[in-house]
Amino acid sequence: MAIGIENQDGSSGDVAFRVERRGIDYVPESERWATPRNIGALWGGSAINVEYFIYGALLMGFGFSFYTALSIIVIGNLSYFLLGLASLQGPETGTTAFTISRASFGTRGSRLVAFFNWITQLGFETEGLILIVGAAIVLSEMAGIHVSSALKVVFVVVAAAIQAVVPYLGHATMVKVLRSLIVPFIAIFVLLAFYDLKHGSAHFKGSPFANWELYSAGLAFTFALSGLGWTECGNDYTRYVARDASKGSIVGWIFLGTAVPEIFMMILGAATFTFISSSAQVAAWNGANPFEALHGQHVIPSWVVAIFLVFAIIQLFGINSLDLYSSGVSLQAMGFHLKRYQAVVLDSVLACGLTIWAEFQSTFSLYMKEFVGVIIVWIAPWLGIYLVDWFLRRYRYNAAELQRTDGDGLYFTGSSGVHWNAIIAFVAGLVTATIAFSKAPPPINFPFHWMTPISNHYGGACAGNLVHGSCTAGWFGGADFSVPTGIIVAGLVYFILEKSTGTVARQVKRQRELEPSL
Repeated sequence: MAIGIENQDGSSGDVAFRVERRGIDYVPESERWATPRNIGALWGGSAINVEYFIYGALLMGFGFSFYTALSIIVIGNLSYFLLGLASLQGPETGTTAFTISRASFGTRGSRLVAFFNWITQLGFETEGLILIVGAAIVLSEMAGIHVSSALKVVFVVVAAAIQAVVPYLGHATMVKVLRSLIVPFIAIFVLLAFYDLKHGSAHFKGSPFANWELYSAGLAFTFALSGLGWTECGNDYTRYVARDASKGSIVGWIFLGTAVPEIFMMILGAATFTFISSSAQVAAWNGANPFEALHGQHVIPSWVVAIFLVFAIIQLFGINSLDLYSSGVSLQAMGFHLKRYQAVVLDSVLACGLTIWAEFQSTFSLYMKEFVGVIIVWIAPWLGIYLVDWFLRRYRYNAAELQRTDGDGLYFTGSSGVHWNAIIAFVAGLVTATIAFSKAPPPINFPFHWMTPISNHYGGACAGNLVHGSCTAGWFGGADFSVPTGIIVAGLVYFILEKSTGTVARQVKRQRELEPSL
C-alpha cells in the first residue's frame, strides 16, 4: 500500500484505486485518514440501495397495510444506533471487529464468531449477485433476448468476476466509489418517487397493527437487514478514523448516513408495491426475481425501468464490495494465512457457486427468509457480548495485544486461548434467540417444532406470503422476540459469569500495567 500520498479527503494513507495490502493488522495513527463524516458518506453510499427498495416491497408481501409497513420501517431502522455503537471500537484498536473479538472470546475462541460472520457475508454477497443477475435478465428480456439457463450461468460468472475488483483495491476505493453513486441514485429514486406519489395508495389494505405475530416478524426482518445485520462490519471501516475522534460524531454520522436514506428507500419500495400488486406481480415480488414485477407493468415507463435496472446493477456491485471486504478480513481473523486479495478471490468463487445454486434451486424471497434467521440467531448474541465486554473494559483495549496470537498474549485467555465465559454466553444467546424466533429455522417445514416454543407451537409452517401455511401461537402469541432475547440473554449471562470469575478484571489490571498512562 502506498503511504504518505495526500488523498482528496485531505489525509494520507490508504490510496484509492491502488491495491490495498492491509488485512486485519493494526492501522497506525499516521495512516488514519478517515473522519466520521467520511464514514457516514461510505454508509450513505451503501444505504441508497436498491436492496432496501426490494426489502420494502417484500415487507408489503407479508400482507401489511401501507401505514403498518411504514411504522415497521421507521422503528426497524432505529437499529442503526446499534451499528454506531458497534463502530466505536475501531478508532481505539485500529483493527477489525473480529480481531477485537479476541478480547471477549479469546484469541482462538474468536475464530468461531469470525466463521459465523464469514458465512453471513457470503450470504449477503450471494443476495447481491442474485439481484444483479435478476436485473440483467429483465434488461435482456426488455431487449427481446431470450435468457436460457446457460446464459444465466454466464451472467452469474461474469458478475462474480466483476464484483471482486473494488474490494481488491481496498477501503479508500470503496469510499470514493460508493460516495460517487449517491447523486445519480438520488436522481433515479426521486424519479421513481414521482410515480409512487402519482399512482401509489397509502390506503393499501393489509394486516392491521393488532396482528402482533406478523408485526413482530416484520420488525425482526427489518432489524436483521438494517442496523443489526451490519454491526459486525462497523469497525472494519472506523479503524481508519483517528483515535481521538468524537464518539458522538461517529454514531451521529453513521446513523444519518444509514437510517435516513434506508427509511426513504424502503418506503419507496413499499409504495411501489401498492400499485404494482396484481396477483402476477405479487408472485414476482415474492418469487425468484423480484425485478420481474417491474417488467410488463404499464405505470412506470419502460425507459425509466431500464435506467433503474442499469443503475441498480452498478450500485449492487458497490454494495457487494463491502461484503467481500468484510468477509475477506473475517477469513483472516479465523486464522487462515491468506492475503486479503486472496480471500476476496476465494469468496467470489464461493459466492458464484452459491448464486448458481440459488438461481435454479430457490426463490429470492425464500432465500431472504431463511437468511434472516441465520443473521438473527448469531449476530444478536455476539453483539450483546461484544458491547458488554467493551463496557467491562472501560471502553479501552490494548491494540498491540489484540494483534498477538501467541500464548503469552493478554487476550489469549487460559491455556486454550478460548474465553469460555463468552462461548457459554454465546450459546445461551443463540439458543434463546432461536426459540424466540417466530419462524423456525430453514427448511420451512422444520420438523423440530419444540425448538421455537416461546413464539410458536407448530401445526404447520408459518403464515404470510413469504411462507405458506399457518402457526399456532406459542407462549407469547406467536410474537418474534429473537433480536432482544439474543442480545439481552447473551450479554447478561456474560456479565454474570465475568463478575463471578473476574477474567476481564484481571486483564484490565494487566493492561494498566502495560499502559500506565491509561
